Amino acid sequence: MKIVARSAVFLALIAALLSFAKFENCRSNGWAQPGNYIHACYSDLPALFGERGLITHSWPYASATNAVEYPPLTGLVMWGTSFLVADSGNKYRNYFDVNALLIVLLFIASVVLLKKLKPELWYLLPVAPAVIASLFINWDLWAVISSLAAIYFFDTGKYRASALLLGISIATKFFPIVLLLPIALIFFRKAKLRKLVEYLFITTMLWLAINLPFIITTPTGWFRFFKLNSERVADWGSIWHALDVFGFKVGQLNLLSILLFLIGALAFTLFIFGITEIPSLASVSFFIVAIFVTASKVYSPQYVLWLTPLAILAMIDKRDRFDFWIWQGAELIYHFAIWQYLAGISGAKFAIPAGAYAFAILLRIGSLTWFCLRLMRRSTPKFAPQNLEFLSNAGQGYP
Repeated sequence: MKIVARSAVFLALIAALLSFAKFENCRSNGWAQPGNYIHACYSDLPALFGERGLITHSWPYASATNAVEYPPLTGLVMWGTSFLVADSGNKYRNYFDVNALLIVLLFIASVVLLKKLKPELWYLLPVAPAVIASLFINWDLWAVISSLAAIYFFDTGKYRASALLLGISIATKFFPIVLLLPIALIFFRKAKLRKLVEYLFITTMLWLAINLPFIITTPTGWFRFFKLNSERVADWGSIWHALDVFGFKVGQLNLLSILLFLIGALAFTLFIFGITEIPSLASVSFFIVAIFVTASKVYSPQYVLWLTPLAILAMIDKRDRFDFWIWQGAELIYHFAIWQYLAGISGAKFAIPAGAYAFAILLRIGSLTWFCLRLMRRSTPKFAPQNLEFLSNAGQGYP
């Protein structure tokens, strides 16, 4: 056991060092455009350090127009780490280094925790190429580790601890909120409705406790995160952006995005109720997060950090590794495609055209969908015949 734990730390550390080396060109050259895109080393860490006033230790939610575009706990991390930067030297590089060190520690913890959750396939996380390429783009790993911990405690029956951690995770990055759907479905299938109510109450109350001080003191700055998301157009990486590039103009984007997610959520619900055995939260979380990012109006490269640990948890055994690598390959293609496309917009002499970038988006979405379907298909032995009939007749009024 100690050897396995040490190997998890070792592999995570090697992956982190490789990722840090990928960002070294920008770290040495000040993240200047278009070089930061050409070398695929753009990072929000130094960019928002200056743009959001963190360089002067400004409160991250003080401005209604320039507040950080993240939930409170991420904002606190962004603000708190600004005080760890010395006044002398290259502040942007020092701020990046401080946050990168914390991200490395979070990544190591995530790999060790994944080893507990999926002892036979955990190693795929630190060797996943798209993960290595994306570690230092943003602060997302703060939410990844807390959501993984919430899943771990849920599947071990420690529901209160899980609810607390999920509340923390949602207050760090909003995507873990979709985990409430599989949590509710699992409780429903277990006929533990009181536990469901208690879980939702704890998660909601903790989320409110974290957010209320910001809502009361700086409401417009706190609300900017929600305002920007509601006003967002068909943004980078989304299926909506690809459709726009290919000439399919989409109106009522908020409505369509929500509608696509609801359709996916309904299909996910039918899938959960079609499984004979009650699934673990770890085994099904990947699917709902995949639906969420596919329906979303934006897909940032670091979202692969959300998906990869959950994908590994959803894998049944080593036979799924081929499908995993195909999906990771598509994610890696997209990772470099977006930076080379943005390089062209920023004035680089050589870049890929909009059509090629849109194709990379569709390739990523197609591979993610294919991977999800392959995993679901591998689960078919767990379906009873009557449940398969239930799924096939779900839209025909079957009871």
